[in-house]
Amino acid sequence: MSTEKSWGIVLRVVDFSETSKVVTLFTRDHGKITGLAKGAYRRNGPFESALDLLSIVQVTYIHKSGNALDLLTEAKLERRFRSASRSLTRLNCAFYLIEILGRFTEDADPNPALFDLAVNTLQTLDGDRDDPQLTLAQFEMQMLAMLGHAPMLSQCVSCGKEAGQAQRKFFGTLSGGLLCSTCRVGKKSVITLSPAAWSLLDELAAEEALRGERLAESTGAYRSGHEPTVGFPEVWSVLNLFISHLLGQPPRLQANLSRSEN
Repeated sequence: MSTEKSWGIVLRVVDFSETSKVVTLFTRDHGKITGLAKGAYRRNGPFESALDLLSIVQVTYIHKSGNALDLLTEAKLERRFRSASRSLTRLNCAFYLIEILGRFTEDADPNPALFDLAVNTLQTLDGDRDDPQLTLAQFEMQMLAMLGHAPMLSQCVSCGKEAGQAQRKFFGTLSGGLLCSTCRVGKKSVITLSPAAWSLLDELAAEEALRGERLAESTGAYRSGHEPTVGFPEVWSVLNLFISHLLGQPPRLQANLSRSEN
């Protein structure tokens, strides 16, 4: 057994007893872990009320071999998600983020870049300037790229033909990206996207260094409460279907997301 320490995002909390919890975290240095936090509900204990969903913490734990739960020994709160009282949409987007983060990642498989992306996205969702669902869509596309699931957008996934300048493009959710007008024939779950939607999808898939500037230009620095970004409803539908296909079923919290309240 070894004692480990890392920054982590609290993904899931389940009551174990009157005083203890079973907690799943996505950590920066050790990937996803699940551990028993004995005495988590006790006042003045080693967890200081830090093990709440969406919290970013510095956690210390003893790694157990085999299928045994790790033993969490200490957690210090770095940041708590505070937008719950201001915006149900932001809270639902944050809950959805940690659900898909947990579903797409494996135990003990560290990915520091993905951890940093998730932390930055949660901090953005906890603000009040950016559109929460556009922020979530950015996270989804970047997460898929980091994990090797990014859809192909520049050329047909079937024949390799370049995307070209067609007025409308075809996204095959089962095929994994762009389908040309020839290859789309007979394919199931194909969505037709407008030029604006395809351009936005392409911006969301851009490398992190370029995405911020290019996306701000293409969306007009969209803020929550303004008119929806052009093409975003189509992109939102495509991402929901594509994520559901990759997971084998829709994420449990996907139905809770709505643009009606910010």
